[in-house]
Amino acid sequence: MSSPEPSGSNRTLERTAAILDAVGHSAVSASELSRRTGLSLSTAHRLALQMAEYGFLRRTDDGAFRLGHRFVRSALENAALPVLERLRDTTGETAQLWVRRSDERICLLSSDSRHELRATLPPGSRLPLPAGSSGRLLAAESEALQDVQTKGWVESVGARTPGLGSVSVPVPLDGQTLAVVCLAMPLARVSVSPGEDFGGAVIQAARQISDTMAQRK
Repeated sequence: MSSPEPSGSNRTLERTAAILDAVGHSAVSASELSRRTGLSLSTAHRLALQMAEYGFLRRTDDGAFRLGHRFVRSALENAALPVLERLRDTTGETAQLWVRRSDERICLLSSDSRHELRATLPPGSRLPLPAGSSGRLLAAESEALQDVQTKGWVESVGARTPGLGSVSVPVPLDGQTLAVVCLAMPLARVSVSPGEDFGGAVIQAARQISDTMAQRK
């Protein structure tokens, strides 16, 4: 008895799995995807673009495809967690990692301050863009990007929540903002401003995460 023909949905899953296997841990062009999977160039390119829309792949500046945030997230969290914990211990304040999803930002990780009075949001929290210092960066506000160019950080002083402040720094990878490190604190413990007090430490933390992610590519 001959085996049944694969259904359309099974065929799509097979092709999706083949593309993921073909991408692996390196950037792959659409033509190379076609060669590795045996799919036509148009089919491979169309499926890769659809997978990028859902976060399974992402496009690099030169149009190649890499694994997307649904796979990078675990590596990102693993790279960021010890850095955030050190940042929390060094500053005494809550250290968070935020990423953009559509028109919102999502807290992936939070290493909460041990002070009784603290700024905190649990992982999984969603906030609209461009609220807060990290929201302004993830929304790519021109003024926020200029602050990063001149100071290295973006700060918020009671803008989203009265009495609370924050300073944020982007985590770059392949010329794009992969995530944002944010240090949040009650303004009662700020001497000059969130950025002036803690900007240097947050810059160092973001750089450590970026370097780790680059090494794991």
